[in-house]
Amino acid sequence: RVPKEKPKAEVAPKPRQGPTDEAQMAAAAALARMELKPKAKAPSSQEAIKNQVRKELMAEAAASGKGLSVEEKDLASPDEQGAAAPSVSGVYFVCPLTGAVVRKDEKEKHIREAIQSYFSVDPVAASIMEIHTFNKDREKVRAGVETVAKYLDNIYLHPEEEKYRKIKLQNKVFQERISCLEGIHRFFQAIGFETKTLPVPGQGKKSKQTTEEYYVLKEEMLTKLEDLKDYKEQLLSSEPVRAQLDRQLCVFKPSPEAARFELPNDFYNLTAEEIKREQRLRTEAVEKASMLRTRAMREKEEQREMRKYNYTLVRVRFPDGYILQGTFYARESVSVLYNFVREALRDDWLPFELLGPGGLKLTDENLAFNECGLVPSALLTLAWDAAVMADIQASGEEQPASPLKPELLSRVQTLS
Repeated sequence: RVPKEKPKAEVAPKPRQGPTDEAQMAAAAALARMELKPKAKAPSSQEAIKNQVRKELMAEAAASGKGLSVEEKDLASPDEQGAAAPSVSGVYFVCPLTGAVVRKDEKEKHIREAIQSYFSVDPVAASIMEIHTFNKDREKVRAGVETVAKYLDNIYLHPEEEKYRKIKLQNKVFQERISCLEGIHRFFQAIGFETKTLPVPGQGKKSKQTTEEYYVLKEEMLTKLEDLKDYKEQLLSSEPVRAQLDRQLCVFKPSPEAARFELPNDFYNLTAEEIKREQRLRTEAVEKASMLRTRAMREKEEQREMRKYNYTLVRVRFPDGYILQGTFYARESVSVLYNFVREALRDDWLPFELLGPGGLKLTDENLAFNECGLVPSALLTLAWDAAVMADIQASGEEQPASPLKPELLSRVQTLS
């Protein structure tokens, strides 16, 4: 521990000064490291579609007077300052289409409903999202959309050829690659195809006429070939709509309960029965701990233990005792945690280190949480760069009471 400084005699406050040259150099170095990290991609057409979906659905909800559920209201409104609250009630996700925060077990249903609602606004975009989101086999999706793209290319390149504007539904390739995809038939209807029953070609007049089902492109679509080309590009470039893990950022007052975690079942990749079984096995493991085992055997068991968790709840304790908490995927890299902490700081350029149990430094940011043993929960300690902090103190600049952003401190809670 750093020895406490002797109390100083009261003196007149010094005028605010800028950071010293050393502090500025440290800041420049921190910014340079941030610049080296890969930058976010520019918004794609897919992101533009999602933004539009969000606006439309939120406007529709407002027009219909649909209110938030009690649970959504609790999540949307900040807790009163100092109010006692449980550390975490579950794992939550943010829908990229509506912006709503939903529980893990409700996210798939919510996304499906959001996409279905968007059919009344843009059926082409909605059907494309349906194809990429609800069909889990990515290889089948790739093969299917590439085959559809070839159909559309043929029409675009040979609009005068009638044969390219008809697709036999019982065609073997169509059945195996396309018809099996959820949302694909709504896509064909949305881009201008209609179902028709046509006679099988090549039959003589005397033979018994048989018919087959076809998708036939409507005549008016021949004047909108550029639209067909755009639809094809959207179909090929789109990605599944995936809910984003909500970090559930919380700030707690200093508490001796910081190392005590009460996690809901959402954090475990186990059923209730399996959790009970695990508790029994843990009791038996205490007895086995006394048995002679090789280091390789212990490490193998630890790795198997780590794979049981999908999520982790991480707390970072600051030197002033305040605690920052967030939810992460167990397989996310530690670099995500460093960024999470940095975004919560008033001065995000301040260099710091995160220390695990026993004071072990988390230096390799590319390792995942479960590879570092930080699942299903962990309490870490933040340590500032001593040289930079000494320079800042020497500059005489008045320091804020807490390094955290004021808007986070205004929502501080009591850990219960």
